[in-house]
Amino acid sequence: MPGLRTFLGCLLLGTCLVAPPALAQENLKSLQDFRATGTDLTLKTVPQDPTMLAQLRKNLEKVKLPPGFKIDVYAIVPDARHMAIGRNVGTVFVGTRKTDVWAVTDRDKDRRGEEVKRFAPSVNFKVPNGMCMSPDGILHVAEHNRLLAFPAAEFFYEGPDVAVAVVKDHFLPKEEEHFNHGARVCAIGPDNKLYVSLGQPYNVWPHEKGPKTEPYGTIQRMNRDGTGQETYAMGIRNSVGVAFNPADKMLWFTDNQVDGMGDDTPPGELNRVTQAGQNFGHPWYGGGKVRTEDWAKDEAPADVVFPEVEMDAHAADLGMTFYTGQMFPAQYKGGIFSAQHGSWNRTTPVGARVMFTKVGPDGKAAGTEVFASGWLDDKTGEYLGRPVDVQQYLDGSLLVSDDTAGAIYRISYTGQ
Repeated sequence: MPGLRTFLGCLLLGTCLVAPPALAQENLKSLQDFRATGTDLTLKTVPQDPTMLAQLRKNLEKVKLPPGFKIDVYAIVPDARHMAIGRNVGTVFVGTRKTDVWAVTDRDKDRRGEEVKRFAPSVNFKVPNGMCMSPDGILHVAEHNRLLAFPAAEFFYEGPDVAVAVVKDHFLPKEEEHFNHGARVCAIGPDNKLYVSLGQPYNVWPHEKGPKTEPYGTIQRMNRDGTGQETYAMGIRNSVGVAFNPADKMLWFTDNQVDGMGDDTPPGELNRVTQAGQNFGHPWYGGGKVRTEDWAKDEAPADVVFPEVEMDAHAADLGMTFYTGQMFPAQYKGGIFSAQHGSWNRTTPVGARVMFTKVGPDGKAAGTEVFASGWLDDKTGEYLGRPVDVQQYLDGSLLVSDDTAGAIYRISYTGQ
């Protein structure tokens, strides 16, 4: 039987992927050859504690939704960040900003994930925040400075050893790694290429470094085998949410803007990329059309693309998805659901909610409104939860991850 390198060569555009020798200690070479690593067969699991589930549901009683919608706990998932949905079993793969990737399974199909276990424990993950699933069923995990691919993830995930390939070993030089703004996200484009966002590590890009920030503050595009990496969009501060509009194939992304400029400025952003190479304004602009102090005396590029939607300042807009399901009312079809994690440095906190942006026939934003709110206690400023990502489940319901409460919620529509 040919090794996994040959197998992945067929899947990933005919190119054989070989793990660098330095990564041998991470079991990757063995996994690429379909060889057991000796990892304990007893996988780490997360108990779905009834007491904690009851308290989470009590917290959700405070969440406000439009008429006909309801929200419930899908599963307890520690540090839950970005998600990808399996296309066959409906396994929910969940990233974290630590070292765990979780696989959540609804075995009895009651729309609750009763089994939560560690995915691929024989792989040493480092900030595996970003999850994206290709149309042909390959799970991609965007780490701090590496991109991994797991073919047939829903087949192998029951055991500790999984088929894996290193798509990209480094997005940027090892010596340039920074912990700030290091949570990556990814997407598969309609061109069958990989898109990965790389936040820049500063509040404002330092003036003494000059205006060229690449690959920081960009969305990188590459072939499915990791070759041909190029900058697709630039002038971005820190995007932790990307998605393609299935109607016109355009890439949209959220962007977190500059801190320390005041409670109500600059705005957060929801952006639309209409062609490769566009510049979205950082570091000349702190958000929207608000200039940064460090770069205020410099002439900004004439071709800066301003956001489709200006969100509340410091609400921390993160994960997003286009709704294509049949469960929700027609007015939500083709629109964007996006998560606001909530502010950390605003005098009066704002955020911790799910937003909905309608997209018009011309492909542009046609109005934004609050869809789900209530995780922020307005009186005390305490967060009962902080949404990170939103993804459409197989039945058309909406899953919302929460890294503070350590949970995934499911929003469904009953029409009553």
